[in-house]
Amino acid sequence: MVRTGNESNRVVITGYGGICSLGENTKEIWNAILERKIGYEFWDSPGKGIVARVFGRITPPLNLTKFSKKILKSIPRFAELSLLATDEAITMAFGEEQKISDYYDARNCGVIIGTGWAGFDSSAVNYYAYSEPEAISASAHSCFNSMPSVATSVISVNWKLKGYQNTPIAACAAGNIAIGDAYEVIKSGRARMMIAGGGESLMQPFTVWSVDVLRALTKEQNDLSKACCPFSADRSGFVLSEGAASVCLERLEDALARKATIYGEVVGYANHSDAYVNLTAPAPDLVGRVTTIEKAMEYAGISGDDIDYINAHGTSTPMNDLNETQVLKEVFGERAYKIPISSTKSYTGHLIAAAGSMETIFCLKSIEDKIVPATINLKNPDPKCDLNYVPNEHMVDQIINNVLNINYGFGGANSCLVIKRYDQ
Repeated sequence: MVRTGNESNRVVITGYGGICSLGENTKEIWNAILERKIGYEFWDSPGKGIVARVFGRITPPLNLTKFSKKILKSIPRFAELSLLATDEAITMAFGEEQKISDYYDARNCGVIIGTGWAGFDSSAVNYYAYSEPEAISASAHSCFNSMPSVATSVISVNWKLKGYQNTPIAACAAGNIAIGDAYEVIKSGRARMMIAGGGESLMQPFTVWSVDVLRALTKEQNDLSKACCPFSADRSGFVLSEGAASVCLERLEDALARKATIYGEVVGYANHSDAYVNLTAPAPDLVGRVTTIEKAMEYAGISGDDIDYINAHGTSTPMNDLNETQVLKEVFGERAYKIPISSTKSYTGHLIAAAGSMETIFCLKSIEDKIVPATINLKNPDPKCDLNYVPNEHMVDQIINNVLNINYGFGGANSCLVIKRYDQ
C-alpha cells in the first residue's frame, strides 16, 4: 500500500447504501423515516423459550442475481445484506458501471465491514444439521459461513479491492468503528478509498434466544409503539433487527479530481472502552462514553457549541437510555438541553453492527435535507431522560453543520463519529 506522505488527508463520503426492514435501499428507508413508519412487527413464534415477540425482519426475498454463485455459496445472510448495501454505495459513488479502476489502483482501495455475531445463525443451523444423523448434512461451506470476516472478504473479491482489509467485532458499535477506522486509514495515507460499514442478521431460534435470555429484548407483547420507545418511561428493551449499511470514503483531493458528489465529511472519531465487569451494562462511572465523545470533538477541532444534532445510541433499554442522558449532560453541561437529540432506532429497531453505519447515513440525510428526525413512540417521557429528544415530530428547516453519531456496544465498546457538512 502506498502512503501519500500527508498525515492529515481530509476524508469525505461519496456514496452510501443500506437495507433493513424499513426498505431495500436508502431512499426507501429514509422516506419511511420521513413518514414516521416503523420497520418492526410482531412475530408469534420466534422459538422455544423466547419472551420477545417484536422483531425487524427483512421478509422479501433478497435480489442477489448480480453476484456470482461462487461468492454466494460461501456466505451467510449478514454478508449477503452487506453485499447489497455496498452495491448501492458503490453505484452511488461511481455510477452504474462501478468503474472504480478508472480512478484508483486496487491496492489503494480497502474494505472494513464490522459485525457483532457474524454467521452465528448459520453456525447454529449447520451444527444441528451435523448433529442429527437423519437430517440433511451440514454445508461444506460451514467454515466460511461462520467466519466473521467473510463479508469484508467477499466485498473485496467482488469489487477487486486489494488494499487495507479488516473486520471489527464490537457488537453494537462495530459499524461506527468500521467507518471511524476507515477514516483513520485514509487520513493517515494508507489508503485512498475505503468501503466501510456493518452487517447483522440474528433470526434463528437459538441465536435469538441467546440475546433474549439476557433480558435485553423488549418485553412488550401488545403495542408496537411501546416495543421500541427510546427515552420513554414505557421502554423495556430493544427490538432485534437485521440489516446492513455501507459508505464509500475517499480522500477529498481524489473525490474532487474525479468530480464526485460529496455528501459529507468525517472530521473526528474516537473509541474508548468502559472496561466494566458487566458486559451488558453501561459503566456507571461514565468515563468511557464521556471520553469517547470529548475526544471525537477534540480531534475534529470543534466544541460542544458547534454541535447541531446528535444521533443517539437510544436503544430503548432502561439502563442505556438513562446512562446516555447522564453522559450527554456530563459532556455538554447546560448546552445539552439545547441540542436536538434523537434515536432513529425507534424506526429501524436495533440493527446491532449495522446500527452505526445506517445511522451515519441518517446523519448525512439530516444534513442534506435540513431535518432532525424525531424519536417516535416518545409519548410518555421518562422524567430522568429530560433532554430534547425531539419527540414524535420532525424538526424541519434546520441548519445542520456538525453532527455526532454515537454508538455503544456490549463489552463496553464506545464510539463517536463527527460528521460535517462539506465545505471547501
